[in-house]
Amino acid sequence: MAVSGSARPQRQAATTQFAERLYRRRRLSNAIALTLSCAAAAFGLIFLFWILWTTVSKGIGGISWALFTQPTPPPMAEGGGLGNAFFGSMVMCVLAIVIGTPLGIAAGTWLSEYAGARKLGTVVRFVNDILLSAPSIVLGLFVYTLVVAQMGGSFSALAGALALAFIVLPVVVRTTDEMLRLVPTQMREAALSLGVPQWKVITQVLYRGASAGIVTGVLLALARISGETAPLLFTAFGNQYWSTDLMRPMASVPVVMYQYAGSPYESWQLLAWSGALVLTTFVLLISLAARALLLRNRVPND
Repeated sequence: MAVSGSARPQRQAATTQFAERLYRRRRLSNAIALTLSCAAAAFGLIFLFWILWTTVSKGIGGISWALFTQPTPPPMAEGGGLGNAFFGSMVMCVLAIVIGTPLGIAAGTWLSEYAGARKLGTVVRFVNDILLSAPSIVLGLFVYTLVVAQMGGSFSALAGALALAFIVLPVVVRTTDEMLRLVPTQMREAALSLGVPQWKVITQVLYRGASAGIVTGVLLALARISGETAPLLFTAFGNQYWSTDLMRPMASVPVVMYQYAGSPYESWQLLAWSGALVLTTFVLLISLAARALLLRNRVPND
């Protein structure tokens, strides 16, 4: 049935009006979504800057050389610092990285290069994701049952390092697995075609290509464990004095902050805020270093 000459312009006009209405509706939806997104981002940034400003304003007054050199003071005492807590945190974090990093790299390498898409590899990845999102207090209780309780309830820095290592492990596993899979397949095939053994391809080709990403994952894991409190309450507990014995309780900055922040003494509260400021600055620097390392690896040299 032929369309009359007068009906064709009417149909074109109706189509144009429908397209205009649809365009206006989409522009309105886009404007609403953009406004809500900006409002959500601004809401989060406001609270972030509020937290940072509170930490800086309350903690800057306690920053001094004594904060890093003197041990935690007893109640009602003047002076003191967090020297033993900084030392304890450093020891346990370094031990956790030393324990968790090799195991995480080995497990991530197996997932990427040997497990592939097999069912066992899928199960291991699933379990690793569960461990990655597990509450840190659960890991602390696990290490308490596994180590502390078996030693007669004796808290120790080694137990604290093990608890932190369980937090480091899934982060390094995930990072190593992802970074190795991002290495081009052509590099593997070229090395294997030359008769290079599989283990040498992994250590001399794949690790070099993925080194920046793996190191970034380790740094981010270090930034995460540096502020963990719950696992150390069940393992390392704390110590008011300097201690280098890994089999004895050892102080740490997050635990001291937890104890001092709720105390009635203003000097202790100042030390807690100062420790929070130092810890926040450390995490910020580690995060910036990880980001700089990753960006430097992505940008080609001139």
